[in-house]
Amino acid sequence: MSNESLNFPDNFLWGGAIAANQAEGAWNIDGKGISVADINEYVFNEDMRKMYNIELTRDYAVQAQDDKDGIFPKRTGINFYHTFREDLALLKDAGLKTFRTSISWARIFPDGDNTVPNEEGLKFYDELIDEIIKNGMEPMITLAHYEMPLNLALKYNGWKNRQLIDFYYNFARTCLDRYHDRVKYWIPFNQINLIRYESFNHLGIFEDEGVYLEQDKYQGVHHELVASAMVKKYATFLDSDIKIGMMLYTDFAYPETTSPEDNFATWQKNQYEVYFADVLLRGEYPGYIKRFFKEKNIVLTITDEDKALLKNTADFMTFSYYTTYVSNAEIAHQFRGNNKRNPLLSQTPWGWAIDPVGLRYVLNFFWDRWQKPIMITENGIGCFDELINETVDDDYRITFFSEHIRSVGEAIADGVEVLGYYMWSPIDIISCSSNQMSKRYGLVYVNFDDLGRGDGKRFCKKSFYWYQKLIFTNGKSLEE
Repeated sequence: MSNESLNFPDNFLWGGAIAANQAEGAWNIDGKGISVADINEYVFNEDMRKMYNIELTRDYAVQAQDDKDGIFPKRTGINFYHTFREDLALLKDAGLKTFRTSISWARIFPDGDNTVPNEEGLKFYDELIDEIIKNGMEPMITLAHYEMPLNLALKYNGWKNRQLIDFYYNFARTCLDRYHDRVKYWIPFNQINLIRYESFNHLGIFEDEGVYLEQDKYQGVHHELVASAMVKKYATFLDSDIKIGMMLYTDFAYPETTSPEDNFATWQKNQYEVYFADVLLRGEYPGYIKRFFKEKNIVLTITDEDKALLKNTADFMTFSYYTTYVSNAEIAHQFRGNNKRNPLLSQTPWGWAIDPVGLRYVLNFFWDRWQKPIMITENGIGCFDELINETVDDDYRITFFSEHIRSVGEAIADGVEVLGYYMWSPIDIISCSSNQMSKRYGLVYVNFDDLGRGDGKRFCKKSFYWYQKLIFTNGKSLEE
């Protein structure tokens, strides 16, 4: 890192991000339908740190939707559905300038293929968005954040089916019509490239149906890319002030050795993770991914109408950043399990490498590639926190954020146009990947355990006050 002073723009958006399915709860009230997230089970007495690459079968989904004995933490979340006013007031005290959340598709269209929206769900988001604004925060809304109605997976096999484009577009248009006067920034799909780790939550495609699962997933993502472009086209028609973004999961790898083969294979691996953004920001499929599909015998159905729609490109790009990996020529092109831990980096309790320099690297990489404004819409560290005397002494979290936000400042000094930074998450919520409460990310401790026991009281951690000062000084406190 250099010794140059960090100068964040005066209008920099300091924020925090959550997802409806991990926070709201209220999974079966006020007309909400069951979503794919509502069948994510917490397995008691298992080491959830090892639970990666989980696919789901149709039989599991059918049984889980009626299971009343299992532990499904996302069904209750942190009860944000009923506590959002108090929680947002706390985040106002932290100084947040912006707040990112999602709209549960299943709360608006319970089965996904309904023609009439659920008014109770729309009213809830009316109140939530108004409360975000009332507390001085710019709302950012994600339309699809692992909250697809389960019916769309069971009845249509998820995004493999082209009909989902129309179902999703109906949902997205309903939300844009209702909230466009209050919401400027929208993300159609959370982490659109994350089909290896969260493919069922993301696409609703069962692993035991179809002939070629990998092709089904890429076809499903193609349908999402077209739907994203349709959202952008409609937003342009509806209100020129609306900004439609796109979001990647940063699955960035360094070459394991200095061999040319490892370097080029790793470069290709990184390309394959960002082609989704090439499509959404440039308007067409790049040649390298067409070759990849040909070599993998992946044949996508792409119509001329699709190609025309894809020309409606996003206004800005966003990404989540948690970790980096290493790769080599042998494993780089495997669809699953193609990452190795970096032995030179320390790790989180869940084995994720901590790499703040990598954040500066990818910011420069993304800016050089697309020259579009950037927001970091997720960055955080999951840890075991201990509540003592109504607080958590989480210096480890402060260190993590300090080092990563310094990298953001360095990237801005490099000339990267970074509009905002959203920490994940400003309040403890259910973990997406492991369905745990004990994997805590927040500045605010929520008194529930993995089994949902506790009174749900909120307590500010030491990091809460650190972030408060950081925002108040617009990043200058990092230089102290």
